Amino acid sequence: MVQKYQSPLRVYKHPFELVMAAYERRFPTCPLIPMFVGSDIISEVHGDDGATRVIERRCKLDVDAPRLLKRIAGVDLLYFIQKNSLDLRERMLRIEVHNETFSNRVIVHELCSYSVHPENEDWTCFEQSASLDIKSFFGFESMAEKIAVKQYASSIKKGKEIIEYHLKELHREGVTHIPRWTLPAGPAASVKLGTVMTCLIFYNCSALRGTLCVLVCPADKLEADYIRHYLGDLTPLQESCLIQLRLWLQETHKGKIPKDEHILRFLRARDFNVDKARDFLCQSLTWRKQHQVDYLLETWAPPQVLLEYYSGGWHHDDRDGRPLYILRLGQMDTKGLVRAVGQESLLRHVLSINEEGLRRCGENTKLFRRPVSCWTCLVDLEGLSMRHLWRPAVRALLRIIEVVEANYPETLGRLLIVRAPRVFPVLWTFISPFIDENTRKKFLIYAGNDYRGPGGLVDYIDCEVIPDFLGGDCVCQVPEGGLVPKNLYKTLEDIGIEDIRLWPETIYQSVSIAKGAPHEVLVEVIDASSVITWDFDVCKGDVIFSIFHSKCVPQPLRKDLQGANSVQLIDRSWQLGKDYIAVESPLTCKEGESVQGSHVTRWAGFYLLQWKLQSAPPCAASYRPRMDEVLASLQVLPPRCRIMYYTELLASHDFRGSMTSLESSHSGFSMLSATTTSSEQSCCSSTVSR
Repeated sequence: MVQKYQSPLRVYKHPFELVMAAYERRFPTCPLIPMFVGSDIISEVHGDDGATRVIERRCKLDVDAPRLLKRIAGVDLLYFIQKNSLDLRERMLRIEVHNETFSNRVIVHELCSYSVHPENEDWTCFEQSASLDIKSFFGFESMAEKIAVKQYASSIKKGKEIIEYHLKELHREGVTHIPRWTLPAGPAASVKLGTVMTCLIFYNCSALRGTLCVLVCPADKLEADYIRHYLGDLTPLQESCLIQLRLWLQETHKGKIPKDEHILRFLRARDFNVDKARDFLCQSLTWRKQHQVDYLLETWAPPQVLLEYYSGGWHHDDRDGRPLYILRLGQMDTKGLVRAVGQESLLRHVLSINEEGLRRCGENTKLFRRPVSCWTCLVDLEGLSMRHLWRPAVRALLRIIEVVEANYPETLGRLLIVRAPRVFPVLWTFISPFIDENTRKKFLIYAGNDYRGPGGLVDYIDCEVIPDFLGGDCVCQVPEGGLVPKNLYKTLEDIGIEDIRLWPETIYQSVSIAKGAPHEVLVEVIDASSVITWDFDVCKGDVIFSIFHSKCVPQPLRKDLQGANSVQLIDRSWQLGKDYIAVESPLTCKEGESVQGSHVTRWAGFYLLQWKLQSAPPCAASYRPRMDEVLASLQVLPPRCRIMYYTELLASHDFRGSMTSLESSHSGFSMLSATTTSSEQSCCSSTVSR
């Protein structure tokens, strides 16, 4: 594979002639470059008027390589041919280098140029490009490539330092100005053959000269000082990757291209592999164009529900100057938000937060005069409970994480998670596989009040901006969240439409239940201490929800014959307490209620979740219905109810030792909702929120 290098535009704030005097001091040898043993001039051609000069040198390099590799190669020194073409009239120096040693096995090309800065004639610009192609090297191609890249990167780093060193030497010697070249006095001389030959030699560049011409064209270029001040400290090879990807975007994406800091994020996300970063970035650019994300901040107006119940917002900056975003996830009704605004609106809102974060990073970079490319997120989990594990909300969260990871890489500088409850490992089990490994390294998790001690928030956030709800003095304007009123939920028809659009793989089932024909769902548990979770909405009528355990295998499915689509599994011959037992107290659920809960299993075997129609209370014994009432009751349809439900079995090993947190957890919304119901037994625990 051909390795390429492209430098940014480096600027010496000195005249071209002075920089050339400093450059010439590198020859014939330079103690500041230990690997540069020496050089010999093999040809030198001057123009008749003294304006042009072409010097060709053979340079000797002592590369720091393993002795074994040198013995196999049979050489101690490497020889390179360097051709310097100086034009004092145009104030430009072109340098071409290629290898002489192993030229049939390894191809090395380097192009450099010194020229006058286009905006200041007393400044000098320097650009450098190189390519390395190792075709064969005694079976050590990979090792030779790594050594060559390492040595070259080291020499690049020292290049500017050496020029600066010689400039200071000239200044100490009293040389602070060198006059520019002027045409010699006297009658105008005719152009002689020597001058013509010099010009031919000077402009007889190799095939790579076209690349150099592109580099020195007056297009927009990245300067090294700009990179350092606005993008951060990058290694020479990282700078080269940025330049290469940027040039490719300029060639292929005519017109507007991403900002440099955005390109750099994608490079960092792919460890500065240009090919992988290019594919990654192109996919994101296509996505942004399809969904008009560039205009999101101008066009997106959050629904009032999000403004009131989405408990997140921007809050000052952290100690490093990063914008600080606060998310009170524990106080957020994730289920209510998804039911009220839908997954698409929630995703669009999160994307607008990320776009705002990019804008704030740019502002802070200018404000603090140092690179700020990412933000800090402070997540408060106080109130987090099993309610937050409602499956559609978790699916929405996973989709949001997937979209953000794919289009906003390296935007999260640090994630501070405070007041993490014991149920947090359960949520972490779900989401951690979808988070990039580099992103996970930025997570800091504090349980209880650990965030107040040494190594806590004060290490990352100034005391004066710590939010008041975390014991600080700064008033935080983030909404407090809370339960979303059910009258703001979308209708069942809207939910059905959005299920098709948003959740192609539907996870909810709808069933009608008639009198005397309950609906039962079988859950087979292999390992004890697994967790059965459920979530259902009572769309019509009232139901009684129960959970049973049986060691017997239920009979084949038996469907109701009264027009409902319910399924019964409990055989009519079974006796409660003998063939099967109740593991939860029956729970009466009214029409319109949304019920969510979990049960930690104590035994392996078969568990049955049952929904049955709640019958009307019996009439008084003394009351006898009239004949017309009996006839009327025979003419109407039998009473039914309808539910929409989802169940899931979570294996015990997925919780990584957090089972005790499930057994002792209560809904964090119990203080907010008067309809929260919980039932606990000695062998198991279930928390049901409505």
